[in-house]
Amino acid sequence: MIKRIVLTACVAALALSYSAPAFAGAKSYQVTGPVLEKTADMIAVQKGKDRWEINMGSASVPPDVKVGDKVTVMYTMTATSVEAKAGKAAGAKKGKKGKM
Repeated sequence: MIKRIVLTACVAALALSYSAPAFAGAKSYQVTGPVLEKTADMIAVQKGKDRWEINMGSASVPPDVKVGDKVTVMYTMTATSVEAKAGKAAGAKKGKKGKM
């Protein structure tokens, strides 16, 4: 009976260790530069010649951050929608011209 419980616990632990990456979440990125604009919902940062606008989501911009301050913003990429497009049929090949 005890061997069975230990075996079940080992199998459960092994299964959880393999499924952990699925729960890890999206990869985290960062952008650093001066603040161009900030609102309660968004912060705009200059990176090189580009303006990066990042929605704040559940995070908030600290109240002491002002335009011109250099900041580092950590973010993840999150899809807002997914649209399926018709693709080519799998295994469909163009006809080959054979030599005689």
